[in-house]
Amino acid sequence: MKTKWYKQLEKGISEQVSVQKLKLSEETFSVNYQDDFAVSDALYDLEVLATMNNKSRVRARLVTIKKDGERYSVKLYTPKDSIPLSQSMPIFESMGLKVLIGRPYKIGLGKRQHWIQHFTLDGGENICDINREKIPRYFSELFESIWNQHSENDDFNRLLFSACIKARNIQIIRAYTVYLNQMRFPHSRAYIIEALNTYPDITLLLVKCFLHKFDPERIDLDSYKGVIDTINEKLLNIESLDHDLIYKRIVNLIESTLRTNYFQHLDGDSGCISFKLESSQIQGLPKPNPRYEIFVYSPRFEGIHLRGGPVARGGIRWSDRKEDYRTEVLGLMKAQMVKNAVIVPAGSKGGFITKQISQLPASEIYAEVQACYSLYINALLELTDNLVNHEVYHPKSTRIYDSSDPYLVVAADKGTAAFSDVANAIAEKHDFWLDDAFASGGSQGYDHKKMGITARGAWESVKRHFRGLGRNIQQEPFTVVGIGDMAGDVFGNGMLLSPCIQLVAAFNHMHIFLDPNPNIKKSYAERERLFGLARSTWNDYEKPLISKGGGVFLRRAKRIDLSPEVQQLIDCKEDHLTPNELINYILKAKVDLIWNGGIGTYVKATSETSTAVSDKSNDDIRINGQQVRAKAIAEGGNLGLTQRGRIEYAQNGGLIYTDSIDNSAGVDCSDNEVNIKILLSALVKSGRLSLKDRNNLLTEMTDEVGAHCLANNYRQTQILDSIVQHANANMHQHARFMRHLEREGILNRRLENLPNNEQIIERIGQNRGLTRPELSILLSYSKLTYKNALLESSSLSEECYNSLLLEYFPTKLQELYADEILQHPLRKEIIATLLSNMITNNIGIGFGFRIREETGASIENVARAYVVCVDVLELDNTWAELEKLDNVVQEHHRYECFRAVSGLLERSISWLLRNKSANFDVSHLIERYKTDIKILRKTIPNAIIGHSRKHYLATRKRFVKYKLPVSLAHELADQTTLASAFDIIEIKSKLYSSTDNTAKLFYALSERLQLHWIRNAISQTIVRTHWNHLAIVNLRNDLHANQRNLTEIVLHSIDNKRHTTKALKQWEQRHAEALERYDHMINELNAMQTVDFPAMSVAVSEVRRLVGLAQQERYRVE
Repeated sequence: MKTKWYKQLEKGISEQVSVQKLKLSEETFSVNYQDDFAVSDALYDLEVLATMNNKSRVRARLVTIKKDGERYSVKLYTPKDSIPLSQSMPIFESMGLKVLIGRPYKIGLGKRQHWIQHFTLDGGENICDINREKIPRYFSELFESIWNQHSENDDFNRLLFSACIKARNIQIIRAYTVYLNQMRFPHSRAYIIEALNTYPDITLLLVKCFLHKFDPERIDLDSYKGVIDTINEKLLNIESLDHDLIYKRIVNLIESTLRTNYFQHLDGDSGCISFKLESSQIQGLPKPNPRYEIFVYSPRFEGIHLRGGPVARGGIRWSDRKEDYRTEVLGLMKAQMVKNAVIVPAGSKGGFITKQISQLPASEIYAEVQACYSLYINALLELTDNLVNHEVYHPKSTRIYDSSDPYLVVAADKGTAAFSDVANAIAEKHDFWLDDAFASGGSQGYDHKKMGITARGAWESVKRHFRGLGRNIQQEPFTVVGIGDMAGDVFGNGMLLSPCIQLVAAFNHMHIFLDPNPNIKKSYAERERLFGLARSTWNDYEKPLISKGGGVFLRRAKRIDLSPEVQQLIDCKEDHLTPNELINYILKAKVDLIWNGGIGTYVKATSETSTAVSDKSNDDIRINGQQVRAKAIAEGGNLGLTQRGRIEYAQNGGLIYTDSIDNSAGVDCSDNEVNIKILLSALVKSGRLSLKDRNNLLTEMTDEVGAHCLANNYRQTQILDSIVQHANANMHQHARFMRHLEREGILNRRLENLPNNEQIIERIGQNRGLTRPELSILLSYSKLTYKNALLESSSLSEECYNSLLLEYFPTKLQELYADEILQHPLRKEIIATLLSNMITNNIGIGFGFRIREETGASIENVARAYVVCVDVLELDNTWAELEKLDNVVQEHHRYECFRAVSGLLERSISWLLRNKSANFDVSHLIERYKTDIKILRKTIPNAIIGHSRKHYLATRKRFVKYKLPVSLAHELADQTTLASAFDIIEIKSKLYSSTDNTAKLFYALSERLQLHWIRNAISQTIVRTHWNHLAIVNLRNDLHANQRNLTEIVLHSIDNKRHTTKALKQWEQRHAEALERYDHMINELNAMQTVDFPAMSVAVSEVRRLVGLAQQERYRVE
């Protein structure tokens, strides 16, 4: 029999169309439900249930039933099963609600079954008075968002009732707070939540400030500033300094935010919010400051992307450092900035953490990581501009507070090695202008492991180290300790780069491999087999091939027994060790090379704590730099040593650069790929090139691209080893360059572990210069300084740089698409990078700064002068010939030759900058000087006489003795005579004399006045300060100018310019008294044991006096 309650329900249903389709019966609502709720409640509940099916998620409804004490009635609607109290209670509690009563009701609708759970909740007294009527709707949104994992279940949710803030806006506050914690803010997340709930009115203003600033529909763009003023007024009444700081830092973050994707998702809750921040404006941010960063927050993952410049590139890693992933990524970005000095973009780095994998089975973790990576990449692109037909388009529904910013590229890193195609597919969905150049290394890009490019680049460092020791490791056996395994790209490729490797020990996270006396050929073949075996481990190594006493051991073993052979290898008397103890000994083994192809930091400085290293998993095995006994270390992997650890090892005699030098070929290769794809993208879009043909073209150019990258590795280590030979003598110069970079805000010596002023004074007193690791950092900063200065100039569009740009690309592209190359979107950036690399690699650290101090020239004119001098002196050919002499000529002899060439180049550049007006025409000067310098190459050896000729012939003989090819030895000796070539050409052109006759008179005067002796004495003057250096430079230049002027005057005095000998004799006769006085002075100086700077100044002034007398005579004659 139908109850009265049910009859009323039927009547209500007849009037409510939305629920009439439901299959109701008398059993739909239980007696308990009918006793507890009115028919009107049932009709509302049926409306909710009508919208649900078996796949629906929870629905929530809140009704205020008692304002005194703030009690609430809440109903949860679910299909199939009710929600366990253990799952619903934490959600209520996160909102500040306490469950008083809870009852479930089963609702039967035909074959469908639903549950309604009713709760009476106590909301306490901390309930907002503003917009209270919105709380029921906001509650429903928030509960469902938490249940659907679009919002986190934490105490930020109390802001719903304390400040009447809805779920999406709570997400704003939560995201900024998470970022605060990542920037090492001194207060915990819990404390920040407490503060924000203590002052709900101010917290609501934070949300209002954000919405006013970024709402794209708002007309008054500055209205958010008024909100900030209101916040600051209210903060005056807050007594707690900590709470005041929390609010001010969040306000600062909002002010520092340039873009957000918040308004791109108003139609649905993406669960993901991202901010683009101007890092330099953020207060309390750990140094160094990136140019920009994007922070991505989601309940599912979090991520950061740090960029060192508007055009920047670097890898994206899956981080396991949930508490401080920004710190990890910042350190990597700093290293990437240094590493990217060799390529077009500045350094960037990204990282993300996954927050829900602990709840997943192992089989689902990879898919979750990829899904989070995809969301992260999508969030980055949502804040990035696009280029369409060379026009910039900003993201939709986004208020922009910065300039156009369309360049975003990413690369693989730890945990994301296979995701490049995923990233490029997302970029394609966004119709992003870079296409598959967005993420290098995809299926249609350069496969780094297949090319072995990173390992081959690091191997250039290894070969350089051992050539310096007089050893050819491609032909002589050498012992190696390795970090990694043969399945790895860098380790595996690296351990196959010489047939002479004796890998005596290696370890990774799973195994320890020991082979105390390996058979070179058999062990190489076995490593080659393992490299080709998918997912191989050290345990796959054929045990019979391991030498006596060796083996493969698990790192989880309790102990490892040591054979006599292993004891001898690691110099240990113990008969057994734990795995960590054994690895510690392995790292201290006396071997030739440590090859780092793994992950982790294994060497620190004695003065560093393990905590400071931030690699807790390796604390028990890490050693100090002074404990390493290997002759050399190569860093195919990143961060294998701390920088201070490298320096300590180098000061102890070890050979090492930095990871940024050793493994730069990988980023170099990726950059080449990106720039090639950018070039070809327009051709593909226009239909001139099919995608298939483009891919074939990329494959065809693989070897040439690889060779281009390896050349950079070769030349970087070459200049570093050349510089380190005179690092002690050049400490003053290096110190001044560092101080200059600091003044400009470019360098932080403390962060880069470079010596401070007191340490520099100490090193100078001990006659110690910078080490290779320190010089490696300074080399990169030298390149970055050039690059940034050149990018600010307008000269890079000039035609004189066209050949440079063309040669950057593979030969095939030059042949097919020369015109398109010259219009490359990154023309300026590529040229600036090429120039900065060439100038630094061929002359040395800080040359641009030094020559600017000496001449006052701009960097763009330094670059112009460099291009002119290299061309007219034909130095590229000389460098190429010298580079062919690896393992033929001893390294220190090659560096002497190299410095002779760079010295000529430096003096020639200086001459041009002193004698030519700014912004000179490069092509015109090349045309003006090139032919005459070719003539001078043949003329000068016959023109020089006396001491200069003896010196020239001795130089030729010495170079031949160094085992240089005779033709190259003569060429180099000839080049050493070209220091005055530009002066001779200028005199010749001005007086219409022949090159031959002008050169003969020029050198005859030098011999008569013993100018060679004065020049040598000046060059040997000890440089103690920067001002000493400038004084010596000016004195040397003054001497050159006087020689040029005197040559011109004497040559001008005769009508027949061929009679140079006669002209010199006549001049000597006319100025016999002055020359007698001059000769007497030179003889006195020659008799002195030590000739100091004042004496040299007098000598040059006497030369100047002779010029003055000659000029007076000339004026009288005219």
